[in-house]
Amino acid sequence: MSKPATKTKILDDGLRYKSKAGGSPFKEDKHFAQATMSCFLCGVHRPRALLTSRKFIGKVHLVCAPSCRQAKEADAAAQAPDIPTVPT
Repeated sequence: MSKPATKTKILDDGLRYKSKAGGSPFKEDKHFAQATMSCFLCGVHRPRALLTSRKFIGKVHLVCAPSCRQAKEADAAAQAPDIPTVPT
C-alpha cells in the first residue's frame, strides 16, 4: 500500500506546498571542473574554472578571478547586445 502521488501545489501566498519539486536549479556535470560553486565574497555561482583560491582567516576559499567587480563587468558585457554606434 503506497500513498497516492501528490502534485506540487503552491498556494496563493507562495509559502506553502504539498510536495516539493525534485531536482536542483544547478545542472549536474560529470566533470568536477565544470561544476559550479559560489564565490566566498559575492556569493555568485560560477564554474570552478572562473574561480581562484584565496586564503581568508586561515582557510582557503574560492573567489571570483581576478576580482568580483571585473567578473561582474565581464558578465554584463557578455549579456549586453552589440549595438552599433552611429556617427553624428
